[in-house]
Amino acid sequence: MPSADMSTPPAEPKATLLVVDDEAAVRRVLVMRLQLAGYRVVCAEDGEEALTLFHQEQPDLVVLDVMLPKLDGFAVCRRLRAESCVPIIFLSALDAIAERVSGLDLGADDYLPKPFSPKELEARIATILRRVGRGSAGNEPREVPSGSGVLRVGDLVVDTNRRQVTRDGERIALTYTEFSLLELLFREPGRVVPRAEILEQLWGYPPRRAADLRVVDVYVARLRGKLEPDPRNPELILTVRGTGYASQRMGDGGMAAAVG
Repeated sequence: MPSADMSTPPAEPKATLLVVDDEAAVRRVLVMRLQLAGYRVVCAEDGEEALTLFHQEQPDLVVLDVMLPKLDGFAVCRRLRAESCVPIIFLSALDAIAERVSGLDLGADDYLPKPFSPKELEARIATILRRVGRGSAGNEPREVPSGSGVLRVGDLVVDTNRRQVTRDGERIALTYTEFSLLELLFREPGRVVPRAEILEQLWGYPPRRAADLRVVDVYVARLRGKLEPDPRNPELILTVRGTGYASQRMGDGGMAAAVG
């Protein structure tokens, strides 16, 4: 009688992280900590090597230092965003708000100033990977079913299951974080969502310094730039000064409407 196959099925592959930093000591610490947390980690020490490894390894998330030889982190981020919506977390010894805004304006998902706690970096990585569903690092958004269906927001069609936004049949490319922000704001049209709540919901941590809330402002500006006909006079996402943001109620006094 043939014996039953008691072999254990292969475990699901862990997320692959690309760590890019020119300091060997930083790379060693991050590799050790992130591997202990269960991730597969590949490393690069300059911007050119980072791009090569990205195409070879197709990582699920990139941890990217700003100050790099050959190509700096901002240039690397710009190249990656031209072809992929892979999540990117910037690391930098430059903690000025202008530097942080520059990184986020390029499409980074988060920005952590040096020196930083590896534990905090691990928490931010876990939050982002949970939010995007963790998958390939290709051009197409990962499908993360939300059960909310399809909404019409003005002339936009928002498919929360496919995480896609279209206008007149033309797709508008949003990063994972941009779409998550859109979904959060339009979940309850007209409700004022405080900036601190947005930060905690999307980035997974409360504001500890004034610069943290700038992350939210930058992403709202990015989203307006892609969705609003005139971003300087927004009609879809309204600012409630001193508090946060609210999505406009659409139509005849109604809300963003479900379609389909």
